[in-house]
This record gives sequence, structure tokens and C-alpha cells, in this order.
Amino acid sequence: MKRLCLLLITFVLSIAMQAQWTDNPAQNTRIALCDHNAAEVYVSTDKTTGDTYIQWHFQGENGWSPWLQRLNAEGLPQWSRDGIHVTTPDFATWSPGYSMTAVPGGVVSVFRTLGPHHWAVKINADGTFPWGAYGLMLFNGEGGGRSEVLAGDDGGVWALGTDMDSTFLQYVNADGTLRTYATIKDPVKKCSNGILVPANNGVFVVYSKHTLQGYTNYNKEIYVAGYNKDGEQIVPETLLLGEQTIGASYVHYAIPDGMGGGYVYQWHNAIGNSYNIYVTHFSASGACTVTDPDGIPVHSYDPYNNYTNAYAMVDPVSKDLLLAYIQRDAASQSQYRIYMNRFTPAGERIWDEGILIADYKGYSYGDVSIDAFEYGGGFAVTYSTGQNHIEAVGYDDDGNSLWSTNLSTTSYSKTISENSSGFHLGQNIVAWINAEDGGVYGQNIGWEGTLGEITPPLPPAPCYAPTDFQGDYYYQDETMEFGARLSWTAPQETPLRYNLYVTDPSGCETVIEIAPTETSYLDRMSIIGHVIYRLTAVYDDCESDFALTETGEDYLLINVTSVREDAQEEIVEVTKVFTLNGQCIRQANLEELSHGVYVVQGWSSDGKLITKKIVIK
Repeated sequence: MKRLCLLLITFVLSIAMQAQWTDNPAQNTRIALCDHNAAEVYVSTDKTTGDTYIQWHFQGENGWSPWLQRLNAEGLPQWSRDGIHVTTPDFATWSPGYSMTAVPGGVVSVFRTLGPHHWAVKINADGTFPWGAYGLMLFNGEGGGRSEVLAGDDGGVWALGTDMDSTFLQYVNADGTLRTYATIKDPVKKCSNGILVPANNGVFVVYSKHTLQGYTNYNKEIYVAGYNKDGEQIVPETLLLGEQTIGASYVHYAIPDGMGGGYVYQWHNAIGNSYNIYVTHFSASGACTVTDPDGIPVHSYDPYNNYTNAYAMVDPVSKDLLLAYIQRDAASQSQYRIYMNRFTPAGERIWDEGILIADYKGYSYGDVSIDAFEYGGGFAVTYSTGQNHIEAVGYDDDGNSLWSTNLSTTSYSKTISENSSGFHLGQNIVAWINAEDGGVYGQNIGWEGTLGEITPPLPPAPCYAPTDFQGDYYYQDETMEFGARLSWTAPQETPLRYNLYVTDPSGCETVIEIAPTETSYLDRMSIIGHVIYRLTAVYDDCESDFALTETGEDYLLINVTSVREDAQEEIVEVTKVFTLNGQCIRQANLEELSHGVYVVQGWSSDGKLITKKIVIK
């Protein structure tokens, strides 16, 4: 009996050891059993625990329905070897567009059933169903198309669904109570293909408005609007990408920019009859920051190649968009290459015609993803090859290659996850279905290109900003001094210095360095008008964000209504001339000025910079 127990324990330990992340790309980690026809794999990591949830779909007793598995950071499955099956009744036999996201302590899956209705099911980390075994019906039974879900800031989720004409948005609290849902519709156009982007006080919905053009094409525009958790529109609808006649299957994509706004991109052949990817951006206020209504192309006009199948990520430091995509020969569709490019929020394309990641080697590429390192400093591009391999290449911020690694070298056909987990605790996770044995497999990869046991990178030292930035205009009769009086609260750590950025009414910016022991500053002004002040703290290896005011602004705007005059001094060399409203006049020759009152700045005979008012008659 003891020998049998010992064998059983050894067997269990052997399975556990095999389930951990491997450093051998020929022996990837098996996560669950499913079916060789399974598909639609999604990955999402709970950043509060390090657990990663993987969802896939195959035919069950209730139709084509989702199954989920939970992994810890070491790659060990935490639920049964087959995962947990979502048994909500009456699933459609075809894919209605599932979505899922990790939330603190669990995972939420949103999908459409045969009804057609949209449902949300939550599974806690311990495998229980806090919203009931069947979950919650959303949008009061409306909807019927694709689904989207986004984790909220309090354990709840934003859920989105569509029907043939409208888009529906609803917030589900962490306890499963439903908020009032919103309906996005237009009296003459269909509103669909909504994408969720987190906003500072709610959520942005990026959606298309379209009308049918022929049998398969649409006249399509892309808009954004903001909503709160009670379904109220709080940011007006804004046009992001102008009308194009494109195929119905070419949807758009949107991701958050890390600053409260987001990037939007899509590909189509409506411009020049050559497929290209077009990028635009909107700010935290919902305003489009790219002036071209068509968006910025990822590549200049190229009638010989198509650029499609893009996947994007935002650099956590620069907030630029990192975009990986496939180039295809337009004539034969047989030659494939992978490129990447970088875009700023203003729409500047940084890397010209892109950086080549993988050249043509006689086979096609697919399933491209790009993930920035969690603390910045670089990113990794992952892709599959025509040999059924999965490869990854690491890059620094300038696009220089750092390393190249195989994640999987097995030759069986793979259905790879629609996304990857993104780097967390130093590792990124990709999952797939083995078409031969029906196994769900996965592999981690570290920020240095290693597999298996990963050493997480050290987080950067906090770069604390000053707080409670305040200021006002002041005037002193006795000294005839004018200017701005500024104050702030010192950050948690003493900086090397403070940088005060001053923008005068003419748009000229100067930087004033202030000692680290100071928490106030008196700026004696020499011009009239609105002056903008921004303040940062400078450390050994970083400069902080701008200090915030009590109202959350990152600047102070002070209106200087008069100037200090050095009445006893004479100006012998004029440097600047201003009108009384602060406008800078380029000419410094006083004899060429028209009649009026001016503020003149210049040098005195003893080398002092002084300011005087003069009257030209």
C-alpha cells in the first residue's frame, strides 16, 4: 500500500512538474484538454495576483461555448485538467464573437447566445460562479451580434454588444448588479463594431457608422463618444476617420494610449485601391489629434504590396503606438514579410516605411502580436510561421534587435490565441490549440528572450512629482514689482532640483532651475498677458510628470496685468518689445514703431536687464 501511494504521489508530482513553464520550445506546457476543432483562444492576466486566464471554444452540450483555465505565474493549471465549461444554455453553433477579461480575483466572459442575447459570466479564482451558473443577461435582452468586455476600475466590467442597427453599452458592478444601459444609434446609419477604451471618468466607445454600398461593401465612418457607468453620454460624438467604401469584413481596432485617450487603426483598399493600414488618435477629451481625416498610412502608397493584419501596443513610457503588420505581394499574395512602425499621438510616423522583422523565406507568416516591456525600454514581436513554429524577436525603443527566440518548434498545426497576455512579472504568455490531439498549450517568454523560469525586471525607482501646485498674480506698490507667486508641496523624495517651465504670451518657453529645498518661487514678470507655468522634479535618472493643481490640471495659467518698471535706469540696447496685451514685436528699432504704448526690455549701461514702458508719439 505504501508503495502504491508513493507511486501515486510521484505520478502527481511528475504531472505538476510537466505543467510548469518549460525552457524547451519542443516541449511546450500543456494547459488543458479540449477538442482538435477548438478555436478562438483568448489570454488575460490578473495584474493583482499574477494569474493568467485562458479561454477557448469548442462544441459542448450547449453548443459552441467557452471553456476556461487558470494558470499561476509559474504556468501551473489551477482548475481541472479540462478547465471550466460555461454552460449557459442555447449557444449558437457558430462563433458569435466571444470576449473575456481578467478582473481582480477572477475572470469575466461576455458572449452572444442563440436567443439572440448577450450574457456575462464571472468565475472567481476558486472556480465558483458569483453571478450564477448561467450568468447575467445584458442590455435587457437586446443585441445579437459581436461582444466586447473591458475591466472597470472597481472590480466591475464594461460590456458592449450590437445588433444589426445599434450598439449597446452596460456597466456590471463587481457584485453582479446591472447599471442602466446606453443605446448608440443613428436614424439613417447603422452603428456597430464598437471597441471599448478606458477613459478618466468612464469609457470611450469607438464605433463605426455605415450604410450598405452594393452587396458586400459599406460606406463607413469611425466615431468616438464617452459614457459614464450609468449609461449617460459625457463626451460628445467626434468623427475620427472619414467615410471610406470598404469591405464589410474589415473592422477597426482601438487601444488605450495610457493618457486617457486612445489610438484607432484599420486597413482597407479604398484609397488608391491598395491595401494599407491607417492610424489616428484621440485625446482624453475625445478630440481627434490627427489632422488628416483618412488617418496616417503605415506605409507610403504602394501598388505592388498590401499592408494588413496589424496588431498594436502602446509604449508605456513614450505613449507612442507600436504597430506590427504583414506585407503581402499584391499580385500573387504569396510573398509575406513582417514589419513594424511607431506613431506619435500627433500622427507622426517615426520609422519611415517601417522596420523589417521577418523577411520572406518561402512560407507565410501569421498571428502577429507586439507587446511592450512592462517598464519600458523595448518590446517583443511574436508571430507564427508556415512551418507551424512560433517565434519572437525583442527590440529596444529605437527598433534595434536585442534577441530572437523560438517559443514553439513542434510541427503540428496550431490555432494561436487572438492576443497575448502582455508583459507582467517579466513574462509574456502565448496560448494555442493543437489541431492533432486537442490540447491547449502555452509558453511564456521573458523580457530578455528566455523561456521557463523568468527573473522579473526591477521596477524603475519612483519618479515622484511635486503636488498641490498653486499660484497667483501679485503687485507691490512700494517696490513696483509685478509677477507671479508660486508654491507647491515637496514630493516624497528630495529631488536634485525643480524645473519650472514658463511659457510667455508670445509662446516663448524658458526653464528656470529651482533649488530642491525650495517650495515656492517669485517670478518677477517683464511682460503683460497670460503666462503658463509647469513644474517638475528632477532626479538622478528621471524627471517627474508635471505637478498637478488642486483641480487636477498639470499647469497654472496666470494673467499678468501689469509689469515692473525700472524707472531710474536707461535702456542702451533693446532686446524685446511688447504691446500692452503681451504680443511680442520682432523689430527692436524703436523709431520704426507706430504710435502707442509699449513695454521695452533691454540692457542698461551697467549690464542690468531692465524693463520700461514707453510712449511713441
